[in-house]
Amino acid sequence: MEMLAEFIRKHPWWQWLTRTPSAAKMTKYALSSVLAFVLSYVTFTVGYWLTGYTTVPSIIAFLIAAMVNWVMNRRWAWEQTGRAPVKQTVAYAAVSLVSLGVTALATGRTNHWVKYGIHVQNHHGLRLLIVTGAYVVINVVLFVAKFLVYEFLIFPGRRTERKSRKLTGSPLALAAETPVEREPALSSGPTA
Repeated sequence: MEMLAEFIRKHPWWQWLTRTPSAAKMTKYALSSVLAFVLSYVTFTVGYWLTGYTTVPSIIAFLIAAMVNWVMNRRWAWEQTGRAPVKQTVAYAAVSLVSLGVTALATGRTNHWVKYGIHVQNHHGLRLLIVTGAYVVINVVLFVAKFLVYEFLIFPGRRTERKSRKLTGSPLALAAETPVEREPALSSGPTA
């Protein structure tokens, strides 16, 4: 496994995809999202195919994707270690629940439209294709929205650390680090 990891790290495509910290973060986020999406897509498709309903398969698929995304995004893409702060965990859970609601609503509405609007029967390949296609489209839209929320609201610590490292050694950083001692202002006493 270590040989595979080393091969990937040295591959020109990987080096190009991770050439800057932002590019590396987006690449890692995309890969973890793809893995989570594949797991959730297979789960949703099998659940929908077996039941003909969208809500329960959406929830199960969501839980699988959320767990994979939490671990991979936090530790790999945003490189945060240790115990997660409560605020970060709650914010991530809130984003995940909104994603779940949007996904369940979109697939439910699509299923209703396919069933009653264009009258495609249960367990028909076309119906499965249309409903799972809606699942894919909504997840692509959410992919972009969630990255922005993660970057600027949930995992902002790495960005501020990089800014402070860039300043280290610069005149601005030295001025910020060195307290300036000033003599107390001399008062000339009450003026008459």
